[in-house]
Amino acid sequence: MATAEFDVTGIGNAIVDVIAHADDAFLTANGIEKGAMTLIDAARAEELYGRMGPGIEVSGGSAGNTMAGIASLGGKGAYIGKVHGDQLGQVFRHDIRAAGVRFETAAGHGGAPTARCLILVTPDAQRSMNTFLGACVELGPEDIDEALIANSQVTYLEGYLWDPPRAKEAFRKAASTAHGAGRKVSLSLSDSFCVHRHHAEFLDLVEGHVDILFANEHEITALYRTDRFEDALEAVKRLGKTAALTRSEKGAVIVSGGEVVEVPASPVARVVDTTGAGDLYAAGFLYGYTRGMAPAVCGRIGALAAAEIISHVGARPDVVLADLLPDLLKDAGVPA
Repeated sequence: MATAEFDVTGIGNAIVDVIAHADDAFLTANGIEKGAMTLIDAARAEELYGRMGPGIEVSGGSAGNTMAGIASLGGKGAYIGKVHGDQLGQVFRHDIRAAGVRFETAAGHGGAPTARCLILVTPDAQRSMNTFLGACVELGPEDIDEALIANSQVTYLEGYLWDPPRAKEAFRKAASTAHGAGRKVSLSLSDSFCVHRHHAEFLDLVEGHVDILFANEHEITALYRTDRFEDALEAVKRLGKTAALTRSEKGAVIVSGGEVVEVPASPVARVVDTTGAGDLYAAGFLYGYTRGMAPAVCGRIGALAAAEIISHVGARPDVVLADLLPDLLKDAGVPA
C-alpha cells in the first residue's frame, strides 16, 4: 500500500459511556432489550440515568474505541466525530488525544449536548446499550477532512453512523474520498438491530463500497437474512473481499480473496464486560493489515486485543497492547 501518514482514520459517533452493573430483572422492569444498542431521546436518557446504580464514565463510541486500540498497539490513527463544547465533550476530546489519536473535528455549540451511552452490564457480562446520540447528529460532510482521509491507508466506518441522517452523507463522502486516493474503506456492521434498521443500504455498502468488513455472527446472518452462519459465510466468500467474522468464544473466521482461515479466540481468565470486544478486534486486525501481515496473524492480533478488553469494565485498553504483541508475533513467525 502506498505510503501514508496514518494507518487508519476512524469515523464514528463520539460518545461518552456511562457503565453500571444490573441484573436481568432491572432490564425487564425498564423495558431494555438485552444485548442490543437502543437509540433513546434526551428524556429517556435522563430517566434511565436516574434509575441506574453507581457507574463509571469513560470515553467510548465504537470507532473511537477502535482508534484507541490501534494507538495502544503502536499504530498511528486519527478520528473524526462530533462532540459539543460541553464538559462531556471536553472529556471525550482529552481522552482520545491522550490515547495518542489525532482528533481535530470542530466542536458543536448551541445545539445538542455530547452523546452518551448508558450501558447496563449483567452478571453474564452481556452489555445492553441505551444511546442518546446528542451532538452526533450534527456530523456532516463538512466535517470530513479529505486530506486526512487521502493520507490514511484505511478509513474505518462504524455502522452506527447510519442512524444520524447527515452522517450518511459524511460516510459516503469519506468512502468516495478514500477510494479516489487509492485507499481502502472498512466497515463494522456494529449491531444486528442496526443491520435490520438499514438492511438494503447496508447490503449496497458491503457489496459496492467496502473493502474490509467486520461483523459478528449475529450481524452477518442478519445481513444475509439467514439462521445459518455457514450460508452467510458463503455469501461473504462470493464478495471476494476481506472480512473478519467473529464468533465469541468460537473465535473468528477470516475471509480474504475467497479463501477462509479460522482463528481461535484468545484465552481469558474471566469475562467481565463484553463492551468493545468487536471494536478492539477490529483495531488488532487493522493494525496487522496496515503492516501487510497475513490474514491469520491479523486475526490473532484482533483476538488478543479483544481478550484484553473483555477482562475488565470499559471499552478502552487497561494496558499497553503493544507490550502483548512480541510473543504473539514471534510465535507467528513475524519478524520483529
